[in-house]
Amino acid sequence: MEKRRLGSQGLEVSAEGLGCMGMSEFYGPTDEAEAIATIHRALALGINFLDTADMYGPFTNERLVGRALAGRRDEVVLATKFGNERREDGSWLGVNGRPEYVRSACDASLARLGVDHIDLYYQHRVDKTVPIEETVGAMAALVGEGKVRFLGLSEASPATIRRAHAVHPLTALQTEYSLWSRDPEQAVLPTLRELGIGFVAYSPLGRGFLAGRFRGPDDLSDEGDFRSRHPRFRDDNLMRNLELLGRLEEIARDKGATPAQLALAWVLHRGADVVPIPGTKQRRYVEENVAAAALELSGDELARLDAALPPGAAAGQRYADMKTIDA
Repeated sequence: MEKRRLGSQGLEVSAEGLGCMGMSEFYGPTDEAEAIATIHRALALGINFLDTADMYGPFTNERLVGRALAGRRDEVVLATKFGNERREDGSWLGVNGRPEYVRSACDASLARLGVDHIDLYYQHRVDKTVPIEETVGAMAALVGEGKVRFLGLSEASPATIRRAHAVHPLTALQTEYSLWSRDPEQAVLPTLRELGIGFVAYSPLGRGFLAGRFRGPDDLSDEGDFRSRHPRFRDDNLMRNLELLGRLEEIARDKGATPAQLALAWVLHRGADVVPIPGTKQRRYVEENVAAAALELSGDELARLDAALPPGAAAGQRYADMKTIDA
């Protein structure tokens, strides 16, 4: 798989990464053995960029990733996040960007992952009660100590990105981006390109929707699958979004690809500074996703996709509660 450069500080990663969240929480039943096999299969196929966070599980996803990477640390660019604070029982404490918490969260992540450094450390959500300069200042201290190599933010606004980048150069901004979540195109991506910051696209398959795996409420009946409460998967929104999916599926048939591959290829074609991190917990989907990296799209095909799923076309908000999204 080709490599892409994130930011201007020298971090190079595979053109696709692997999002590990669903291996531990949020997307229904989990299978640790299959999850570890999925990580190993991703590595074998050339994916070297793994994404986790302390709050996934909570805490169990970092431990799982750590077990999967035992003896293989030098093969991986490892990204994790802090800032969505939870207790061991899963209850939420809120967004925390206090400098003292940054340090303690990093030390805890290092221990769970079983590593001596994190390659890319993100603030998962912006704490609007703490100046971003203080949070990033504490993150920068971790770089100075060798615990972290590169810094990033997640779901941050252009104004916050600029303030943070002035404290310490950011390598990446992670935000939801796909054919049905195109908001970053308006102001975030132009800001990143002006400043020389890479873009990591999470949920590039619309939480699986753009893969065509969900046709109605019964497809989301698994206990613990948060998509059953997600605005875009509910009621009239779902029906309207299925119309968009139909357009994608038609173009995919013409291309001889799966809808997931076409949607992922579209993200890969948004620029050499964009790295999607589709999440999966099964080997077969990793294999399908990797094949998308070889899918070439012509200008006419890209224009057809833009017309079929234009910005703002998706029905429903990205989250039921958007209060933690920095805007």
